[in-house]
Amino acid sequence: MNVSDRRIQVAAVTTALVGVLPVFLTAALAVQVGRDIVVGPSRLGVASGAFFAAAAIGSAVMGRLAERIGPGRSMRAAGVFTALSLGLLAITPSYEVLVLLLFLAGFSNSLAQVSANLLVARGIDPIRQGWSMAMKQAGVPAGTLLGGLAVPVLGVTVGWRWAYVAAALGAVVTVALVPVDAVAPGGRAAVRRPDGDVPLRPLVLLAVAGGFASAANGSLATFLVSAGVDAGLSESASGVVLMGGSVMGISMRLLAGSRADRRGGRHLPVVSALLTGGAIGYLLLAPGDVATHLLGAAIAFGSGWAWPGLFNLAVVRLNPSAPGAATGITQTGVYVGALAGPILFGLVVDTWGYGSAWSLAAASSVGSAIGIAFGRRQILRWRAGYRPATTS
Repeated sequence: MNVSDRRIQVAAVTTALVGVLPVFLTAALAVQVGRDIVVGPSRLGVASGAFFAAAAIGSAVMGRLAERIGPGRSMRAAGVFTALSLGLLAITPSYEVLVLLLFLAGFSNSLAQVSANLLVARGIDPIRQGWSMAMKQAGVPAGTLLGGLAVPVLGVTVGWRWAYVAAALGAVVTVALVPVDAVAPGGRAAVRRPDGDVPLRPLVLLAVAGGFASAANGSLATFLVSAGVDAGLSESASGVVLMGGSVMGISMRLLAGSRADRRGGRHLPVVSALLTGGAIGYLLLAPGDVATHLLGAAIAFGSGWAWPGLFNLAVVRLNPSAPGAATGITQTGVYVGALAGPILFGLVVDTWGYGSAWSLAAASSVGSAIGIAFGRRQILRWRAGYRPATTS
């Protein structure tokens, strides 16, 4: 791999990580933040949902914007605005301001994710895109890892506000890592499919399925620390569990990406299998005791969080003409799920407890696996019905 490819990978990973830091850092620090600003389970779900609502609203538009001005400039803009959001979160005076800032940060995240997808699609050779997309998607659980680390290192020592300050400084540093001119707007195209890009209908179905998956994933990242404390772990120990789960999620995403490059195709069936495995992890979290909590967290992160890189890789490969715009569509569904999931999860926790909420997350993950399978079936039918136009 050449220097340019490594720069692209580093930029994609750091941009994806910084984009999700506002919401995952808030989730990890919920107990500490709640002492100064009242943030119960349902309120935490609403705050997290505000972030993903903005991301859902902006995703498709941001995908087209990234295609127009190029991924490098888009990623730098996303990094600057995220740094500003994190800095303001450090001095937020109330819950209402916190929700507003997370909402604004959601737009930056949507731009960060689609532009990073486009950078990988246009700047990395197709034979290495599986690994590179996995590296990029590893930035998301890396955000939860840093959030979990922030609890014992900063949250319970110098205070939660300083954790946001540190994150803002990190976001500023990542802006300088983005190679603005590495890939021009248009860039290097992926290998063209003879049957063209996938029609809108299968993309929408994949977006809906991705929404169910991210509803479960978002609830896991948002509530694992709080659920761990409820199960009997200390605040610091629960933060370490989140950190360990994030490491597991990162490792499995990288493994899945490496195997994808060797396999060359059939990525969506693997996504369905991983989501089914994740459902088992959520069910193990439901009893609410320490032993099953630890095992469930490992499986939920290891299997249930390993799918996004493969999912985005499949969408990019199916839509070589406009990968940024296509992932903008599918990411819209992902963000809607990430919006609705934590809100519903928090309401269920307040009403029936964590056991019922984790069971709901398991059902959502299984529903996503079924939706992915149906989406792939539509794509296969579309391919079977395709006939190249005859020339006169």
